[in-house]
Amino acid sequence: MTPISKTLMVVAALAVAGCSNPDRFGSGSGAGMGAGGSGFGMDGVASDPRSVAYFNQTVGDRVLFAVDQSTLSDTARATLDGQARWLMDNPEYSATIEGHADEQGTREYNLALGARRANAVQEYLVSRGVSSARLRTVSYGKERPIEICSNEACYSQNRRSVTVLAAGAGV
Repeated sequence: MTPISKTLMVVAALAVAGCSNPDRFGSGSGAGMGAGGSGFGMDGVASDPRSVAYFNQTVGDRVLFAVDQSTLSDTARATLDGQARWLMDNPEYSATIEGHADEQGTREYNLALGARRANAVQEYLVSRGVSSARLRTVSYGKERPIEICSNEACYSQNRRSVTVLAAGAGV
């Protein structure tokens, strides 16, 4: 075995070992703030209406947008109505609203578009009674795609806003 192949095997073994730690998010620390923690239903299952899993899977954590738009569709407003109800029922959570864009256009344009999308979601949630002190926005533009390919099927999934929950009323 050559020194290069031995090195590659050691690196691969370390990488796999690093990924297999079930406590890698600190659930054993007692803080209860990370994924797998026990605070505020953060470790809940989708059947627990107070859990983040329920919010993400049942209520819906994202809304999609049309090309070059930050206007909320009827479908988006229905999802956001559910998010607003959930946030009102669970005041111990705050949220970061992420704005995203597809890969078309310049980085600067897409950062601005992502910001408009996140702001549209924030304004809608506030209009439904969620305190603005519990919400913050961030734009990632085209920097964090969930689908990578150059066709409309991918683009449409990347034109989105995602509501990310955090334990604690202030972000």
